[in-house]
Amino acid sequence: MSQPFRTEKGGRIDRAEQLTFTFDGEELHGHKGDTLASALLANGIHLVGRSFKYHRPRGIVTAGSEEPNALVGIYRNGDQTPNLRATQVELYQDLQAISQNRFPSLGFDVGAVNDLLSPLFPAGFYYKTFMWPKSFWDRVYEPIIRSAAGLGRPPKNPDHDYYGNQYAHCDVLVVGSGPAGLAATLAAAETGARVILCDEQAEFGGSLLSVASASIDGKDPSIWVSETIQKLSAMANVTLLPRTTAFGYFAHNFIALAERVTEHLKDPDPKLPRERLWQVRAREVVIAAGAIERPMAFPENDRPGVMLAEAGRTYLNRYGVKVGHKVLVATACDTAWQAAFDLADHGVEVVAIADIRETPPDNLISIAKARGIRVEAGCVVTGTLGRKRVKAALLGRLMTSGQVASGGQVECDALLMSAGWTPTVSLYSQSRGKVVWDAEKGAYVPGKPVQKERSTGASKGLYGLQATLEDGYAAGEEAARAATGKTATFTRATASGGEAGNGGTLGALPHDRDASRVKAFVDYQNDVTAKDVKLAVREGMHSIEHIKRYTTTGMATDQGRLSNMNALQIASGSLERPMPEVGLTTFRQPYTPTTFGLFAGVARGDFFDPVRKTPSHDWVVGNGGVFEDVSQWKRAWYFPKTGEDMHAAVARECKTVRESVGLFDASTLGKIEVVGPDAAEFLERMYTNPWKKLAPGRCRYGLLLNDAGFITDDGVIGRLAEDRFHVTTTTGGAPSVFATMEDYLQTEWPDLDVWITSTTEQYAVAAVQGPKAREVIAPFIEGVDLSAEALPHMSVKEATFCGVPCRLFRISFTGELGFEINVPRRHGRMLWETLAAEIEKHGGTPYGTESMHVLRAEKGYIIVGQDTDGTVTPHDAGMSWAIGKKKFDFVGKRGLERPDLIAENRKQFVGLLTKDPKVKLEEGAQITTAETPATGTPAEGHVTSSYYSPALDRTIALAVVKNGHALEGQTLYVPMPDGSIPVEVTGTVFYDKEGARLNV
Repeated sequence: MSQPFRTEKGGRIDRAEQLTFTFDGEELHGHKGDTLASALLANGIHLVGRSFKYHRPRGIVTAGSEEPNALVGIYRNGDQTPNLRATQVELYQDLQAISQNRFPSLGFDVGAVNDLLSPLFPAGFYYKTFMWPKSFWDRVYEPIIRSAAGLGRPPKNPDHDYYGNQYAHCDVLVVGSGPAGLAATLAAAETGARVILCDEQAEFGGSLLSVASASIDGKDPSIWVSETIQKLSAMANVTLLPRTTAFGYFAHNFIALAERVTEHLKDPDPKLPRERLWQVRAREVVIAAGAIERPMAFPENDRPGVMLAEAGRTYLNRYGVKVGHKVLVATACDTAWQAAFDLADHGVEVVAIADIRETPPDNLISIAKARGIRVEAGCVVTGTLGRKRVKAALLGRLMTSGQVASGGQVECDALLMSAGWTPTVSLYSQSRGKVVWDAEKGAYVPGKPVQKERSTGASKGLYGLQATLEDGYAAGEEAARAATGKTATFTRATASGGEAGNGGTLGALPHDRDASRVKAFVDYQNDVTAKDVKLAVREGMHSIEHIKRYTTTGMATDQGRLSNMNALQIASGSLERPMPEVGLTTFRQPYTPTTFGLFAGVARGDFFDPVRKTPSHDWVVGNGGVFEDVSQWKRAWYFPKTGEDMHAAVARECKTVRESVGLFDASTLGKIEVVGPDAAEFLERMYTNPWKKLAPGRCRYGLLLNDAGFITDDGVIGRLAEDRFHVTTTTGGAPSVFATMEDYLQTEWPDLDVWITSTTEQYAVAAVQGPKAREVIAPFIEGVDLSAEALPHMSVKEATFCGVPCRLFRISFTGELGFEINVPRRHGRMLWETLAAEIEKHGGTPYGTESMHVLRAEKGYIIVGQDTDGTVTPHDAGMSWAIGKKKFDFVGKRGLERPDLIAENRKQFVGLLTKDPKVKLEEGAQITTAETPATGTPAEGHVTSSYYSPALDRTIALAVVKNGHALEGQTLYVPMPDGSIPVEVTGTVFYDKEGARLNV
């Protein structure tokens, strides 16, 4: 139960509620309000993992999301979530955590041999080492690399949690709840603007929760935070989102937020998601993301117990944890001194403050001496001692010559370091804003905004509590005024203390050690050292982007937050060029690692690709139908009777349709309503065919091309009235056709007075096909004369079916007399069951998609996407008749005029008949001119469709063949493993070439 590094009082934890947890199987204790990192430190545990490449012992470095080392696995419900930052994992009862990247244990890791072999693994070794012998790559190198890759182990089971999704709009989005963020939120909210405030931490307040030497309006900063949050919570126009990371900034002020809803709970409400994705469209954005303290790059700076000064201060003041009993503070700026003072005030022995500056501020020296703290000015850390935890530090004196003289050894069990501060510009950079170099601050800061955004406080390099508050208020006021045009009068808080600190350093610190033997780490996560960056420059990498990829610095989940600036300075020095000329790497989304589940949301399992069912689905199941997946739809494939396999069932269905009547569910076809005075003009421009002269009540086949002139979709279009068309598309093409229409309507022809509406889901469609089709539907159709004279082929009428309004099309995709009946979807089951019972009386049958394919192939009707592949033009398909010769323009018209699309020897749509009528070709099989082509001979084309035709009692096939239209009657070959199959090139229509059966 003892927590040897826990302070007797203080912090924001609930000391009355003790929690038990395990780390690598060892039972430990903490308190409610702890993070896993603070609880481990309270128990004296600094060693939490092993480094990626060298397997060196690694400890907790930070207290926030920038943590590079303390990546752990957390067990929940019998499985593990890997690579979670211990600094962000909130402690709960019975939490089970494990360390990663070690075997067999954290204390004894055989992978540590890599540290001894490190001369074999310099920067870029993977580009050179695995090149020879070539045959070793597949059998030796790649298996070893893959087994060594990664840190944590992936979960073994499917994710048992679920994830939510929320769309939101606001006037002002504030990212970050430190002093600037809270001030901005208050200022914007007082105007009545809709405000969302998000922060990745469990509590709002940011740095104010760790401050012990300042006040706001005469109160402790944490009290001001509580009062401010209470006030904001009571405002209906404010949404507060703790535990929420703004991880992506996209175009038009679209920001993605990841909210951790229940991950911090032992027994979460099963009705709540684990995480929620917020997709926010904000009129104005305020980035108050603060700044990140930079580590110092000195030899052995990765020893467990070496951490950032502000992290040590945060663990002390926020969590009541002393990071050590004897602490050395190494710094180049003022802020780390305050961490030393706070530690000393809580009884921690601060053995020394080693400041790289020759003359630190006198007031800080006076405060240190008053507390009995030894001050070493002009002093650097030149190394550390210890293995699994720092035991001592080596100091060096900076000489005027630039050399370093030995300054002795200092015993310590923790070393706090600070090289200054780097503004968090990641979100600003994601917004496409360009950062600019500020030489005075020694940092990159936001430049001119590209979107409706402004950065405030430390995120733009402004430090000091009072200045930060004032800047936050101004940013909130400006954002609210820009978003709503409103302003408001409110009381502004005044701060004392928390003055801006000065100083800072970049790059590797000088030392008196053998540079070839020591490791000064720049990037902890990727084991990149200062000499690795220098090596990259010597190897010819002069761009920071090249250096990044050669050394891997700034890659992985760190994204350069801790490493970028030091790496840039080292590269700058090696190249002897100013830092701005070296460049800056790109800040990519997500800002911090984000779970796959958050992006997937509900789209997994049965919801990954939503299953769409037609109204006839249950009837098909009950009558033994077999389904196939077509786009997102379940479509009846065939209806086998007892003893029938698929081929027998399809042959029977095809024969019945030709001789009697068949029933087919066409509900899945895309349906689009095109309405308005310019509806005909719109279709005239979209499709190849002419539409203006099509009479109401008539239909026409429509062919749709892309801009390049290739066929993308087709369907029958019926004109219901002068200003109304019913457009059908292929099942799979419905969404893309609608999107294409909307795109052209909004961007190319906004002057057209026309509306388009997707009605695919609004109508159920039954196709009745066959010589007896008219007899089957006649008893149920009212209001329409079904005779061939009154309702000829390619007609459409409004009617009723069993009293239900319907649209009746006389069209056919089988070559037989056919009708398609469209009724509102809610009547679809009635439509199907009524017709199914009636066709049975006439000796008919329901038929599925396989029979439909055979029937249409007998007539040479193409299926877009099967007989076309995105490179087929109307001429290639033998459909030049579908192009309006007098049309001024249509989508794809200019594409069709390209020389390569009218050149000879293009692949063209033809029919194929095998010499042996019983041999069925394989779809996709290649076609050649020679019976035994030489290896490497290019194919002349390929088979697109191949079936046994019951009507012809032989096999048939469709294909695309080079210059195929001119080859009719000639013999080609289809090479197969058992020998080439001779085929005769024919026309595409195999059955009823005159089309007489359509017009009965």
